[in-house]
Amino acid sequence: MLNKAILMGRLVRDPELRHTASNTAVASFTLAIDRDRKGPNGERQTDFIDCVAWGRQAEFVKQWFTKGMLAIVVGRIQSRNWEDRNGNKRVSIEINADEISFGETKKSRDTNGGYAGGYDSGSQIRPEGFDMGSQMAPAPSFDLSVGDSDFAELDDDSDVPF
Repeated sequence: MLNKAILMGRLVRDPELRHTASNTAVASFTLAIDRDRKGPNGERQTDFIDCVAWGRQAEFVKQWFTKGMLAIVVGRIQSRNWEDRNGNKRVSIEINADEISFGETKKSRDTNGGYAGGYDSGSQIRPEGFDMGSQMAPAPSFDLSVGDSDFAELDDDSDVPF
C-alpha cells in the first residue's frame, strides 16, 4: 500500500509542543494551503491541514518554525478516533510528518517583508534573485561577452556543417 503526502503551505499559528507520558516530544501545527482554482464567486479557497511531528522533528519544528512561515511537509495521512468533552465520537484526519523543510529562505522572507497576513500563494518558492517587480530584489545581471575566448567567431554560416 502507498500512503504519502507532500504539502507546502504556511503555518496558521506557532507550533504547539507537548510531551507524551514517556517524554516523547509531539508538535502539532496547521498548514494553510491555497487551492489552484478560485471558488465560484472568484474567492481564493484555502484548505487547513493538521500536521503532527514526533521526537526530534517535533523539537525542530517548535524551535525553527513560526506563524506565517512557508513549510514543506512530507508524511503520511492518518485518521485518529477520539471523544470530545461532551462524549461525542470524533475522527480527525492529519498528516504524520516524516520530513519538514523550510519552503523559503530567511533572505527571501526578509526581502518580501516577512509574513504580511493572509495565505497568499504569490510567495511560493522562486529561484534566488527571480524578478517579481517590487516584491523581490532585481535579478542579477551576468556578463556574457566572449572576451578572450579560445573560440573564433564565424563570419559566414556556410562553414557550419549542419
